[in-house]
Amino acid sequence: MTPDLRIRAEAQDRLLGARLDKLVPQLMERAGLDAWVLAAREYNEDPVLRTMLPATWLGTARRRTILLFLRTPAGVRRMAVARYDVGDAFPSAWDPELRPDPWSRLAELLAEADPARIGINSSAVFALADGLSASEREELMAHLAPSLAGRVVSAESAASGWISA
Repeated sequence: MTPDLRIRAEAQDRLLGARLDKLVPQLMERAGLDAWVLAAREYNEDPVLRTMLPATWLGTARRRTILLFLRTPAGVRRMAVARYDVGDAFPSAWDPELRPDPWSRLAELLAEADPARIGINSSAVFALADGLSASEREELMAHLAPSLAGRVVSAESAASGWISA
């Protein structure tokens, strides 16, 4: 990578970090979300998730990547249920050696947080906010405890707000 491209990537990642820090808490509060789950797999990336990846990631989520935002009294906590950190913005919250199934780890994180409303990117109106595929949704719902599964709602407002800001 040439120095100019490195400088551009660093600038993009700084801007992304600022957007994640400032915009996501506002969007989640406005949408009434306590958790926001964005999930994708290779060659089937959620359009919103794709915009949250580091500049050098070449627009692919690699394997399965799950981004999780949890609203807490101290602010919004970000993490990735992925084999590795997703840049500097999303530290990995999953060790595949300890638990091979990322969906089980996501369900565990959500159970620990006990959110009242869990947002997922699904929308019948706004295509860019409809990034969770049917099979990814099935996996999520199959792994959540019934009490949590009943709390899953559309994150259309947050997703469209992120894309349009």
